Amino acid sequence: MLPRYARATVLAALLAAACAPAPADVPAPASGADLLIRGGTVYDGGGGAPYAADIVIAGDSILAVDRARRIPARDTLDAAGLAVAPGFVNMLSWGYEELLQDGRGESDLRQGVTLEIFGEGSSPGPVNERVAREMLARGDTVPQWEFGEALDSLVARGVSLNVASFVGATTVRLHELGADDRAPTPDELARMQALVRRAMEEGALGVGTSLIYPPASYSTTAELVALARAAAPYGGMYISHMRGEGDRLLEAADELIAIAREAGVPAEIYHIKAAGADNWGKFDALLAKVDSARRAGLRITADMYTYPASATGITSRFPQWAAAGGFDSLLARLQDPGARSRVEAESDFRDPAGVLLVDFRTPPLRALVGRTLEEVARERRVPPAVAAMDLVVEDRSRVGVVFFSMAEENVRKAIRTPWVSFGSDGGAYTLADSTPVNATHPRAYGNFARLLGRYVREERLIPLEEAVRRLSALPAENLGLARRGRLAAGRLADVVVFDPAAVADRATYERPHQYAVGVRHVVVNGVPALRDGQVTAARPGRVVRGRGAR
Repeated sequence: MLPRYARATVLAALLAAACAPAPADVPAPASGADLLIRGGTVYDGGGGAPYAADIVIAGDSILAVDRARRIPARDTLDAAGLAVAPGFVNMLSWGYEELLQDGRGESDLRQGVTLEIFGEGSSPGPVNERVAREMLARGDTVPQWEFGEALDSLVARGVSLNVASFVGATTVRLHELGADDRAPTPDELARMQALVRRAMEEGALGVGTSLIYPPASYSTTAELVALARAAAPYGGMYISHMRGEGDRLLEAADELIAIAREAGVPAEIYHIKAAGADNWGKFDALLAKVDSARRAGLRITADMYTYPASATGITSRFPQWAAAGGFDSLLARLQDPGARSRVEAESDFRDPAGVLLVDFRTPPLRALVGRTLEEVARERRVPPAVAAMDLVVEDRSRVGVVFFSMAEENVRKAIRTPWVSFGSDGGAYTLADSTPVNATHPRAYGNFARLLGRYVREERLIPLEEAVRRLSALPAENLGLARRGRLAAGRLADVVVFDPAAVADRATYERPHQYAVGVRHVVVNGVPALRDGQVTAARPGRVVRGRGAR
């Protein structure tokens, strides 16, 4: 018998004819298909009206979208009364370490995600001693390996989801310069570009940056253009947590657009937002700026999470000079009286009541999870900036927090914007034996289900077919993934089957570790990874490589 992938090619012509409308007395042909998703309403990713059809799969590919519903298969998933859509793309995942520990990634899988994208500034590789030393100082654990090797090793362990990544500009900078606050020499920049080119050949999707965090914040625009240019011949994208999301939001957008123009690459804004009440009014101008660049011929897009609160380390509110030299240098400055005084004066904790503590390394401090910085500062009888510095020193970590700094109306505006896709900016968790001791942002469990439940079904901000396009075809097209993102013959079979009337997020800020509901089946590369709401034993995830891979 032919292997499954070969049968897909052999049967394509036969099934194309079988899918055409036929008289009722003509029997359906024997197809040899492996899997049939039967009886659902298809939202094919193109944004058009849904229609009744079966999805016929052989091997890892879609053989047919069968409107006549006449083709049999060896196995069937019942989709009666349900929506059938292309698998969702998580444009910004931090799930690499969770997937190393448990490849199921249920917090995303149970929302219909079939592809996790890493690389916001930091990427799983290339990791040398300099990179590993800094990540260990921050509390991360990452083996030393090259970019492609890191992704291959993850899949070799077995994952339910597909994985892909940008090469992180922070990782590349640490690789050659360490955490120093300086420009690279010409030779160092040439080596950084060589690392980007090698990562692109190993499958990177482009270059990712996170410019509010040291040492990325020490990069000049010219340095970023040089890295993006190295990715350009491979079809790479420049994607960025911009240099400013608050007071300098519009200036940061100008920089991103300039990098795209000068490097000749598409560019995307990570988790588009306007942070801080004083800046909420800038959001319309930001959207207009991107629209103007798009009309001028630049391929500028964005992604978002569906919440008015962000999450990162509390150290992000310290002045950037304080972290020069790396995390150990930051700890030393926070314990030096002169430096502490300066850090306190220059830190930005204007709203400590809006800073929720969610993640600590050391067990004694975990009792503070769920408290606000304002509450802890008041109990300790110190200013909020002093409390923040003390927590970082005591925990020897960046201290994970949630910042309530965004306007709900701007979240709605972004959802209504047709060039915005979606990313959780969270981990890929599996609740196996017990709930994790630390909290997290609920976006890790609810970002995609929240869009479909709250904003599509309840608030009707956009039609369901448009939401599906923005969750699947739009990001796949932006990333240059020709065979993913649509339900059509010849496409790879990443499929989600969900109940539009029931899909919803359950995670809250108080209780974030709760799975979303309403997704019935998830198929990854033609194999059910979630069946009738239960995770299967299969781990069909693969490395998805960019167009420049060799």
